[in-house]
Formats: sequence, C-alpha cells, structure tokens
Amino acid sequence: MITLRGRTVCGGIAIGTAMVYRREDNIIKRYHIDSIEAEIERFEKARCQAVAELEKLYTETVDEVGEMSAEIFGIHQQMLSDPDYIESVKNIIANEMINAETAVGHTCDSFMQMFESLSNAYMRGRAADIKDISERIINILEGRDPRAVNANAPVIVLADDLSPSETVQLGRETTLAFATEGGTSNSHTAILARMMNIPAVIGAEGVCSYGFDGRDVIVDGTDGTIYIDPDEETLARLQKRRDEYFRKRESLSCLIGKETVTADGKKIALHANIGNVFDINSVIANDAEGIGLFRSEFLYLESCDFPDEETQFNVYREVLEKMEGKKVIIRTLDIGADKNVSYFHMDDEKNPAMGIRAIRVCFEHRDWFKTQLRALYRASVYGDLSIMFPMITSEWEIDEIFKITDDVKNELRSEGVKFSENVSLGCMIETPAAAIISDDLAKRLQFLSIGTNDLTQYALAADRTNPHIGRYCDYSHKAVLRLIYTIVQNAHKNGINVSVCGEIAADPDRTQTLLALGVDGLSASPGMLLPLRGEIRKTDISAVRDKILSEILN
Repeated sequence: MITLRGRTVCGGIAIGTAMVYRREDNIIKRYHIDSIEAEIERFEKARCQAVAELEKLYTETVDEVGEMSAEIFGIHQQMLSDPDYIESVKNIIANEMINAETAVGHTCDSFMQMFESLSNAYMRGRAADIKDISERIINILEGRDPRAVNANAPVIVLADDLSPSETVQLGRETTLAFATEGGTSNSHTAILARMMNIPAVIGAEGVCSYGFDGRDVIVDGTDGTIYIDPDEETLARLQKRRDEYFRKRESLSCLIGKETVTADGKKIALHANIGNVFDINSVIANDAEGIGLFRSEFLYLESCDFPDEETQFNVYREVLEKMEGKKVIIRTLDIGADKNVSYFHMDDEKNPAMGIRAIRVCFEHRDWFKTQLRALYRASVYGDLSIMFPMITSEWEIDEIFKITDDVKNELRSEGVKFSENVSLGCMIETPAAAIISDDLAKRLQFLSIGTNDLTQYALAADRTNPHIGRYCDYSHKAVLRLIYTIVQNAHKNGINVSVCGEIAADPDRTQTLLALGVDGLSASPGMLLPLRGEIRKTDISAVRDKILSEILN
C-alpha cells in the first residue's frame, strides 16, 4: 500500500479505480512568419473562437452545476479580452516575427510567473486560469480537440493538475473523486469541486504517477489522504467511514427545512460564512437562514485594480436577490495582515496584524470606502442587507463610520438613487478592546458579531498564521470564553443580538458552550450548517447552562 498526503478541498471518501489523466505533450513548434498582419489575424480568430467556446461551456455549466459555478467561465472570457494579455501576444508576434502559438505560450508563462510571485493566495490561484485560457487558444491554433476527461465507468481521476474547464467536464456519474499534485485551495478548480460536491485533494506529490493507472485507490477528502492499493484493513476501515459519512449526510438532510431551535425553545440564527459569490449555491443547498459573513474583499483580491462601484453593486445585488429576502450581512473591505493587494501599495509593516488593516485601511482611503458603501446602499433595495465593519477598537471609529455613511446616503438622495433606509449597521468584535467596550458599542449599533479567530489571536498573543504555536492559539481558552460571555451580556443589556462567526462557531463540540454563553446566532461554512443545526436542536440550554458557566467563570 502506498499512502500519499495532500490538502483537502472537498470532503467525503471515494473508493474506486484510478484513472491517471494524461495530456498530450503540447510542445509548441516555434517558426518564423512572413506576415505580421496575417498572424495577428490568425490569433484574433482563435481568440474569438475561444470566447465562443467558453460561452457554450458557461451555458452547459449553468445547467449542470448552477450559475455561480458557471461564472468562472465568464471570468475566463473577460481574461481573453484583457488588453494587456492581447497586447503582449501581438507585440511578441510583431517584434519577434514568430507564430501565434509561441507568442501565446510566452505570454502565458510571463503572466503565470507574475501571478505566482504575488503574496496573496487568491491571486496566485489565478495562474491556473491564465494557463487554461492560453492552452485553449493554442489548441485552437493547432487544430486540437478541446481537452476533456472521459471515462466509461466510475473512476477516481489522478492528475498533475486540472483546469477549471477540465474539472467542470468531469462526468459527475463517472467521476468518484479527483486528486492532483498541483492546485490551490483558492483556485477556481477547488471552488468547482466544492460546488459539484466531489471529494477532492490537491497538493499530493506523486499522485499522477502513470504506474497508478487502473489500480485500486481511496481518496479521503476529509483529511487529504490518498491510498494506492489499500490493504484489507485500510479498505475495511475506510469503507466503514465512507458508509458512516453517507449515513450521516443522509440523516442530516432530514434537517433541511427544520427550524433551528434548541430543545428548550430558544431560536438560534444559523447563517453561512462565504468568501465568494460562487459559494451561494452551497449556502442555499445547506439551508442557511441567511449569510452572517460575506467577505467582500474577494472583489479586491481577484482584481488587478480597484473594483468600481458598478462592479461591486452588481455582485451585492446578485447575492441579495439569490437569498430571496433572507438576512445578508456583508463585511466591508478587510485587507491587511495576511491579506494584501498589490495595487493598494501598502507599506511593509513589522507587525501587520496590528497595523493598517481592515477599517483602518478604509479610513486611510475614504474614496474607496465610499465607493463600496455607495454600491452596498444601492444594492440594499434588492434584499435584507446589513453592513458590518471589521477590526473596531474604539468609539471614535463608529463616529467616523456614521459620518461617512451619512455622507454616502445624502449623496444618493441628492442624485435620486433609491436605497433602503432599514440597513442595519454592526461591527466585528475581534479585539479585547472591542470586547471590553462592547457595552458602549452595543448602545450605538444594531448587532455585534464575534470574530473569534482574531479575538483569540489578540487575547492570547498567539499568531494564528504561525503553524508552530497552534497549541497556544486555543479558541476554547477560558479567557476567550469569558470575553464572549462579557460581549453577550453587554449586547443583551442594550437590546441587540450577538452572533459568533469564527472557527469555534463551526465546531459542533463547542456548540453547547456557545449556547450556554447566550449567543443568539452562529455563522459557519455552508457545509457545517446542518451538523450545527442538529447539535442546536438537541441542546437543552437550561439543563447545561449552570454547569458550563461555572466551569468558565469560576
């Protein structure tokens, strides 16, 4: 038995036969051309054909896995129309007098290198998209058929990597799972895997060895392990886990449509955390009661320049419309620390986690902030919108936010632009300072949301991005739980609700503790909502509160 390890991007366990996905060697033959104009025209025809193919793929994907997943191919169409990309290909053709295939290949290499050098993980993931669109053009220029994964029987696909086009064309009836050597958890391929609910593992070195073709394989998407030729004991153990997984998923499906209420009758708001519009399908499929955290920064992270008001408005409107009147809490731009954007030209900081980040960035660049707020308020007429502000530490920040939001609303009124007057404003409680003054914040805002990841980091002086101090960054530490209790008490004293949207909220083993502390809602990744609903429905808060609070507060 051979055991390989990678990173999971979609859970579940698959047992089957391996099919190693082999691409034809795509060696581009370089040759001299006689006519620059004719070669550029040849490139343009291939590019236009690629756009048409992507439009067809978009339509097919909408039917297969939904509009949000299909949007990836809309993005690919935009990439094929990017002036910098087109100009690069044409300049190489003209300056070097070489064929279009070679010029596209050189441009692809240059753009991929640029994306892969970026510090932001999301933007690094775009390198795969550049490769995908470039290979599509090259295949057209060379007269090759579009690549696709084909299998006559259910298989587990092993590959060096899979492009979004290849992933979406995996036969859902014949593909049990996939595992790749490359890829990132933020790539569109990973997003598609989650949308299609295919067990998937990336970053598994050696998995595409041709010697694995046709051999028995198990992909454990819950922990990122791949077993080649599993022994009888491993096979029996994983079969049991797979069966338990399916039974659990089936039992959880009966919770769809059920009210999220404790055994002793307290209604708990169960919302989803999402970081991209592509996650909406999963939000709906997992019966979220709303969106408790929409991370708007993806709009900035996936862009090469500041997203304009219209771009943002269209995204926010789409999310609100898709949620059909359910609560949607959109967090304003939260970059800095471990999330940076090159075109912001932010200064290097010795301690960025405590530097210019989140709301501080917005105050430093009020024009960007106002652009986002205008888009949000314009979109507010399409659903139930709340706006949440990150990294609040002081009351004066709330004063500044109110001034800016008032300015934005007055501008919209003067322009005759409609917006909802009922947009609730709240903030993230992510620092001990915010927790301590939560009574004052609760007097001025409509809701509070506890971001326990950062709250834990700052309370325990433990960098949550440092893999060597994991044991010190414990979100169930008494200090963190006492801060949560303080926040809840202050919120309720002032008549507003408080939810938890950090990692602890997604841990069913901590659900009883959070309910005993008095939180009004939990917000977690879509896939965790039904397990959390199950825990909530079987919890009798009145029966466990005193014991849990005694352990925490005494």
